[in-house]
Amino acid sequence: MNFKMGSSPFFFRGNKMLNRGLDKLELLRIVEAVANEKSIDKELVLGSMESAIQKAALTKFGNDNNIEVIIDRENGEIKIQKVLDVVEKVEDSAREINLDDARKISPKHNTIKVGEKIYEELPQIDFGRIAAQSAKQVISSRVREAEKNRQYEDFIDKQGQILSGIIKRLEYGNVIVDLGKAEGVIKKDELIPREILKTGDRVKAYCYEVKKELKGHQIFLSRAHPQFLARLFFQEVPEIYEGTIEIKSVARDPGSRAKICVYSQDSSIDPVGACVGMRGSRVQTIVNELHGEKIDIIKWTEDLPTLISESLSPAEIQKVLIDQDNKRIDIILTEENLSKAIGRRGQNVRLASKLTNFEIDILTDKEDSERRQSEFKERTENLIKNLEVDETLGQLLVSEGFTSIEEIAQSLPEKISKIEAIDDDTAKELISRSKETLEKEKEAVAQKLKELGVEEQLINLKGMTQGMLVILGQKNIKKIDDFADLSSDELIGGFDEIKGKKIRINGYLEEFSLSRKEADELIMAAREIAYK
Repeated sequence: MNFKMGSSPFFFRGNKMLNRGLDKLELLRIVEAVANEKSIDKELVLGSMESAIQKAALTKFGNDNNIEVIIDRENGEIKIQKVLDVVEKVEDSAREINLDDARKISPKHNTIKVGEKIYEELPQIDFGRIAAQSAKQVISSRVREAEKNRQYEDFIDKQGQILSGIIKRLEYGNVIVDLGKAEGVIKKDELIPREILKTGDRVKAYCYEVKKELKGHQIFLSRAHPQFLARLFFQEVPEIYEGTIEIKSVARDPGSRAKICVYSQDSSIDPVGACVGMRGSRVQTIVNELHGEKIDIIKWTEDLPTLISESLSPAEIQKVLIDQDNKRIDIILTEENLSKAIGRRGQNVRLASKLTNFEIDILTDKEDSERRQSEFKERTENLIKNLEVDETLGQLLVSEGFTSIEEIAQSLPEKISKIEAIDDDTAKELISRSKETLEKEKEAVAQKLKELGVEEQLINLKGMTQGMLVILGQKNIKKIDDFADLSSDELIGGFDEIKGKKIRINGYLEEFSLSRKEADELIMAAREIAYK
């Protein structure tokens, strides 16, 4: 028996009500069959039928009435009754009855009181064509809604898992997958490049989002998502499934190359070996699923330089310089290792950056030397120009660690005079000139801020420097409210993931080397003032 809601309503025959055309118990059997077919609650189907009959009854007996329909859950009998509120004075005769009239209806109502209800049974009705169609729409709508809700609840729990299904059709490059009780979609940019999928193929994909919408739910799948690779390892490696081995991070260039970082809770288990499997059996199964995507499996360690070096394999690294606050790393290596570290079209360093969540700059030892010389020269020239010292003294100060005028201005004479060839008087003079230079710069910046129109509240914000204020003013951030609306990533820079690709976001105050904590504190201080 087919109970599809698109056909004529299953509880009408010849536009007559069910209990006149079918046995009452058969009604309950049909309800149960529909509930089982649609995988929804039987009570909801019965409730939908009650609503449909109620709607038809209101059409027959008048919409002003309060009509209640009850289908007996045991024997299928349908009861239609008019509900009347007992009141002292009747204002709505269709819905109310006075106490005296209520007591006259039946001896059992002799003790009824104002505020209670009485139920007047109405005769069974025949459904005309319009009433039958209306009832059909009520039931169809309720059952469809219940079916959508049930499917959503089924699949929301499967978000973050791999789902398997049959490709139903291809639409504008997107793949529609039959998941059994629902359909999922793999968008064009979530497919593995150059992979050929055909209608009727069985396909696996990672469920990254289940979205509930007015027209129903949507299940979004991906074969390009980094977590698709992670979940494949979860399925193939028992130690990962059991929690002995943990996947720390994943980076993918879908269809070409991927890196996965793993860590073993048990020191006796080699996490890389476990993921590779006997003669590469485990990893090969995953490679086949990903159509030949090359996978680098890296052992995770808390020692960041070692982890970075492993991530950039097969290149050999000479030196690793880490800037934790700005999540940046400088890699120093020989010219011979440069191409290995960068990889084809920058793939190796790009994946290593995603894997470690650090921005990686690669320099040869020659470039590193040239950069250091350039920085030394620039700092020396700054001291020569602003403190009016000769080149020898400028170089001497920079080589001893005094890289800026601020550092000299904040130093004690004794510290500077420890440098060979600098006496106490010269040290004091250097400090004095540094302070004068900074004061002149401060006055110039104050004038610049006035011209930019930066407001006093922002200027007086604790932790804000004049250099920062000039940059913000040039970016049209001139009020405390403007600054309070910013995020820490907008200040110091960061990364955002768009379609599985990590994109670098430049920060307004990136050149001032603020830590994330310092940026957050500045923003929170501004919000306390702005949102008082």
